[in-house]
Amino acid sequence: MLEILLLPGMDGTGKLYLPLTAELPASVQKRAPAYPAEAPLGYMQLLRIVEAAAPEQPFLLVAESYSTPLAIRYAATHPKHLKGLVLCAGFATSPVCGWRRPVAKMLSRILFHLPLPDATIERFLLGKGADPQLVDNLRKAIGSVRPRVLASRLREILRCDVRAELRRIEVPVLYLAAEEDRLIPPRCLEEFLQEKHDIVVERIRGPHLLFQREPLIASKAIEEFARRNLSIDP
Repeated sequence: MLEILLLPGMDGTGKLYLPLTAELPASVQKRAPAYPAEAPLGYMQLLRIVEAAAPEQPFLLVAESYSTPLAIRYAATHPKHLKGLVLCAGFATSPVCGWRRPVAKMLSRILFHLPLPDATIERFLLGKGADPQLVDNLRKAIGSVRPRVLASRLREILRCDVRAELRRIEVPVLYLAAEEDRLIPPRCLEEFLQEKHDIVVERIRGPHLLFQREPLIASKAIEEFARRNLSIDP
């Protein structure tokens, strides 16, 4: 039986995985470790949390957005029981380039002290027509994390580069691309394919938070990937 380890997005709570886990087979064990909400830890420090949470049986590692570089770092260490890797709306180097990078770094000091505007949620995260309960859950998840921790995570994104680690991964990799993503540019997927040619790509129409807006389609893509590439039924 295949277990699934889910690494959360920038909120780090794991609570936003509920729409996806509800669609995945009930028979599959799922675990989503939470990152500390009050301690600004870097990717290398968070790696220890992932290592501690890893199942002692065959498992699939699933990561979205912020956690994708972390998942790549972990998979590159060749964990004993890891059978496959799923990256959703992911990146190997910073998705923010050029003059926007220093601006984003500067804004990180104040950005997360401000309420998250509805327009920002719609345009960059959940897209149009999101369920109000989902919007509320997103606000609560983000609001449960100290602003300085979120700022630290943004700075980690801005300076990340795991291309070398990506090349060392030996398990099958699935990349779920959100076709309406306004945070992760197409360049990030192109970079993945340049570094690792055998990545399986599934394009799904939806916004950045694909697991939250299109959980059924995403879950089916994960199940199909597991059946075809891992020789283990989820």
